[in-house]
Amino acid sequence: MNENTNHSPLGNEDSIEPNFRPDAPIIVGLDIGTTKIAAIAGRKNTQGKLEILGFGHAPSNGVQHGQVLNIDQTMRAIETAMENCRQSNPDLDINEVYVGIAGHHIKSLQTRGDIVRQNPEVEIQRYEIDQLIADQRKTFIPAGDQIIDVIPQDFHVDNFQFIKDPIGYNGVKVGANFHIITGDRNAIRNINRAVERSGLKTKDLVLQPLASSAAVLSDMDMEAGVAVLDIGGGTSDLAVFYEGVLKHTAVIPFGGENITNDIKLGLGVLKQQAEAMKKQFGSALTDEAKTNAYITIPGMRGLPAREISVKNLANIIQARMTEILEFVTYHLKQVGLDNRKLNGGIILTGGGSQLKHLKQLTEYVTGLNARIGYPNEHLAPNHIEQLKNPVYATCLGLILKGESDYENKSKNFQKSNVPKAEPKSILTVEAPVNKIEENTPEVKTEKAPKIKAPKSPSKFWSKFKDSLIDIFKEEEDHVME
Repeated sequence: MNENTNHSPLGNEDSIEPNFRPDAPIIVGLDIGTTKIAAIAGRKNTQGKLEILGFGHAPSNGVQHGQVLNIDQTMRAIETAMENCRQSNPDLDINEVYVGIAGHHIKSLQTRGDIVRQNPEVEIQRYEIDQLIADQRKTFIPAGDQIIDVIPQDFHVDNFQFIKDPIGYNGVKVGANFHIITGDRNAIRNINRAVERSGLKTKDLVLQPLASSAAVLSDMDMEAGVAVLDIGGGTSDLAVFYEGVLKHTAVIPFGGENITNDIKLGLGVLKQQAEAMKKQFGSALTDEAKTNAYITIPGMRGLPAREISVKNLANIIQARMTEILEFVTYHLKQVGLDNRKLNGGIILTGGGSQLKHLKQLTEYVTGLNARIGYPNEHLAPNHIEQLKNPVYATCLGLILKGESDYENKSKNFQKSNVPKAEPKSILTVEAPVNKIEENTPEVKTEKAPKIKAPKSPSKFWSKFKDSLIDIFKEEEDHVME
């Protein structure tokens, strides 16, 4: 984090006030992950950019591989994250959330549907498209599964194919190809129960790779053809776009937690030590690790300290990441989209994307160009740097999903979140320093530099800024001795 933050294009920091549409609802995204639960509240300003009005997070308990297994523990973690979000902005009134969903149980299938119109002389209307989409929810799926989302890929009207938006066309028959996402009914029920017991209502469930894609992709990326790989704690989620259309989604059953466990078992260290080494010294390429470099691990209860080879650490990480990337290559071949068609390459996002040299390994394994996807595409300027971290791509994408629903009037927003008082946009905050737990590798911590907040005449802002201490903090970089 540094002091070179973006400043208002107006050039007058005293005048920084987000211009919201008066009827725009405040959307809250809730990302229930394996390692963390994050909640972010925001809405679009008149420039179409996302202004963040509140945020909070908490360690995740009760979730494994993206699935809620312990409802009670997950409920308490959600309550902690939401309480932190409310503390960051006391004027927020949060009661509905968009929730991300992932896990091994997620499946997808392709269908095609048509309807014959009653009056072909009249232009196609929105309600006819809504009916066409609703009809796909009657598609036969295996017992025990439930349809999460129905996504139209391209439409056709009579003999005209590959139409993106058929509204306004004339014709006898209108139809579309659909990408249908399903999940285990019990897994979906567990998510909804955990949210409801936290005193919230689930506005909609959104597949996590689609939410992440919304946050990191531009229209140009989707048109060129791109694969988005969201490397989370329990799973890695894949979404593939080509010619502006969603072509494929998949959930790969490995993530950052698997790498941490591999390090723990392979090097015989504690889990928190494995996590610290992965973040600070981990590399996805063995060839980039120094042969004569070692990490000193403090001994437990008087035992002598141990030295871990950085080269061995990289070997373990590269093996697991290669396995994940080979899954990606397999899925791309399954849908016929290889390195000759995806001109946009692979975009890596999520917490696992921050591994050193992962971009180079991705290009080597897949043969595609790769880059890290930061959720800056739709985010308004002047926000704290932590929000521009790939870790929060899913959460920010959930807000964008809610904004899309609002603009398309596809959801009932009569009971949307309404602030008690007009909240201010979150701009800057000082990040506090984390404490180092016992038995983790020895580290030195440095206090994060302060970011100067724009001046505000409002008393609310000073109260709001003070309330942000110890909320939504990121782990600091440590220098290992």
